[in-house]
Amino acid sequence: MDKNDQYGRGRSRPRSRHLPRRVRLAAAAGAAALALTAGLATPLDPAPRQASAADDGKKVLTVAVAQSVDSLSPFLAVRLLSTSIHRLTYEYLTNYDPKDNKVVPGLATAWEPSPDKLTWTYTIRDNSTWSDGKQATAEDAAWTFNTMMTDEGAATANGSFVGNFKKVTAPSPTKLVIELKKPQATMTALDVPIVPKHVWEKVDDFSKFNNDKEFPIVGNGPFVLTGYKPDSYVRLKANKEFWRGSPKFDELVFRYYKDQDAAVSALRKGEVSFVSGSPSLTPAQAASLKGEENIKVNDASGRRFYALATNPGAKAKNGEKFGDGHPSLLDQRVRNALFMAVDRKAVIDKVFQGHAVEGAGYIPPRFSQYFWKPSGDQELAYDPARAAKLLDEAGYKENGDGRRVGKDGRPINYRILCHATDPNDKAIGKYLQEWWGDLGIGVTLNCLDNVTDPWLAGKYDLAFDGWSVNPDPDFVLSIHTCAALPATPKDTGATDNFICDKKFDELYAKQLAEYDPAKRADIVKQMQSRLYDLGYMNVMAYPNAVEAYRTDHIESITTMPAKAGNIYGQDGYWSWWSAVPADSGESSDDSSSTGVVIGIVAGVVVLAGLGAFLAMRRRSTAEDRE
Repeated sequence: MDKNDQYGRGRSRPRSRHLPRRVRLAAAAGAAALALTAGLATPLDPAPRQASAADDGKKVLTVAVAQSVDSLSPFLAVRLLSTSIHRLTYEYLTNYDPKDNKVVPGLATAWEPSPDKLTWTYTIRDNSTWSDGKQATAEDAAWTFNTMMTDEGAATANGSFVGNFKKVTAPSPTKLVIELKKPQATMTALDVPIVPKHVWEKVDDFSKFNNDKEFPIVGNGPFVLTGYKPDSYVRLKANKEFWRGSPKFDELVFRYYKDQDAAVSALRKGEVSFVSGSPSLTPAQAASLKGEENIKVNDASGRRFYALATNPGAKAKNGEKFGDGHPSLLDQRVRNALFMAVDRKAVIDKVFQGHAVEGAGYIPPRFSQYFWKPSGDQELAYDPARAAKLLDEAGYKENGDGRRVGKDGRPINYRILCHATDPNDKAIGKYLQEWWGDLGIGVTLNCLDNVTDPWLAGKYDLAFDGWSVNPDPDFVLSIHTCAALPATPKDTGATDNFICDKKFDELYAKQLAEYDPAKRADIVKQMQSRLYDLGYMNVMAYPNAVEAYRTDHIESITTMPAKAGNIYGQDGYWSWWSAVPADSGESSDDSSSTGVVIGIVAGVVVLAGLGAFLAMRRRSTAEDRE
């Protein structure tokens, strides 16, 4: 999943929080938007500006974001904003067709597995150059993967992709060879930014290097990162030498908005051109924008899940436990009871007001091949009476005051981490106080700008969670494996919520080695079923991607997928690369499809029988994957 996002990677990960403590920047949520400006407004230059061409005639597209950048290092970043920026600045081996998510060439023009599927050979294009003028080669890709394989810091964000790699070599500038320990079904879905070896080999400590001190940053994507100020802006310029063709806008700016209403107001005033939200517009905001002159609201099926995560007892790989999660939550009956006391239908109808689908598994219905629903007998349906009975059976009964008490005799009160700027967290939190209060359980909402620190320390009972899911589900599943746990309590792993279950791990390994699309999809559904039964994660909803933009600023822009797709937080760079200024007389539809066709014409060689699988591939995501 792109780690990609307000919370996580959405790899395209992908609500992601997980980075080394030393490198995490302040975690803040807010509105995501993009705007055309005469120049960038910063704390040093706060005057609002009309979205228009810059004084020098350059077309500037500004994206107002409510999420902070966790890191500009592709080895560390997992948030949707950060991984989206990396999709714009670095090429991946493969990409996804914006029309239907099918795999298309990226830095690699073709790939072919050996008969035993243990060796994959990629043809690296010869027309991709780094922004400093040097040629991008297979050696850059080999160095990127080898560094992740040998350095724990470099494996922070995307280590799950290379855990099964045996050896990576570059026999020539256009030939990359990856040898595997066992078959791996994600070989056309390696959502890893390829970095220039001649720049990154100078880094001493990947766990500390945030890549945010010297600009411009050398890349080979459609944009070049030219400036950054934490919680203020990220500035990029069009890469005129990009092999797929230069973007239509000369510059792209992500501007930070902590207040989502302020971002919506800026859209109305023409100070910004696009608003996405944190991660989506609220129903009230979307309704207020509909019918406004020169504003279009896009309400698309989303690629995220929205969940309530339970602290399963934070622990490290060395077995050491830490944090202070409530001990009652270690009982599966208690976890299931809590989730049976959550009215998902009310969440959809009253909080999301219909702009979401009721949740269950980790994969949204947008990815139909992997979408899963519990059977009738398995479903933890809304049933407060049954929930109360389960709590009684678990030994957590009511005292004379109607309060449930723990084994220590003290009334149970759960602390729930929530994102201070996410209205959904706060609204659902109030419902939980009511629903769980009826069970005799107290709820304290701990709404913070920075949920990262208490989450990593395991100092919470429950927390609002969510990730953007990629067309291939491997990453969003990998974050719940035992291998994703931190090595020690002082370290930071790739884990989302410290879940470690032997049966889940066995299923994860099985799906990773399964090339048959139907069989792999079935295993992925079994994994979702297992997580559902364990009750550590209550997936309440699959929110729509609700966003809006000014049609007098943007002539056309590519959605993904083409039919009813989203614009912000895509599995690729299509929206911002294809966006056409309103006064240009061009159309992004033609430019987008042409670029993809150029890539496809280069050719994709696949093993017979794998075509169906290879055609479905995608951070997010964690991002987180974005």
